Amino acid sequence: MKPIGDMTQAEVAAYVQSHLRDGGIDAILSGGASVAIYSDGQYVSMDIDLVNARFAKRSRIEELMREIGFSEVGRHFKHPDTDYFVEFPPGPLSIGDARIDQVAELPFETGVLRILSPTDCVKDRLAHFFHWGDRQCLVQAEMVAARNEVDIDDIEDWSRSEGKLKEFQAIKGKLVTRP
Repeated sequence: MKPIGDMTQAEVAAYVQSHLRDGGIDAILSGGASVAIYSDGQYVSMDIDLVNARFAKRSRIEELMREIGFSEVGRHFKHPDTDYFVEFPPGPLSIGDARIDQVAELPFETGVLRILSPTDCVKDRLAHFFHWGDRQCLVQAEMVAARNEVDIDDIEDWSRSEGKLKEFQAIKGKLVTRP
């Protein structure tokens, strides 16, 4: 396997996830790193948010991260050979009030990366836009939708359940996959 310093963000995430899975911990990639992957690098993020989907004990996560050379720095983990840092937001895996039951899996040399689907990635970014007015997250949602097939009807249904249908209808046209 290549050295961690030569790994892409997605490869680091897959490497960490694979090690955690071997240790009995289920963590799913979300947040800005998902946007970076689905936007083909148009968006850049240095963090790797792995949602602690099954409420693993922090002490067990720390133990497994140390085994692969990461040390805890504040609330995240850092490896000396990469600029990427890893955080573990608490579960359950959800977007707004909606739980996520299915995730995408992308194969890499360093392992299989379990990641929000492109549709759920768009919803994740829209949650930040809808609830906190984060316009940068709207731009990120547009980046993901432009490069990936997303289920616009599912996004609309989710927006309705979040009480944000009017807001969704105002930006729906920006979430069109482009060839």
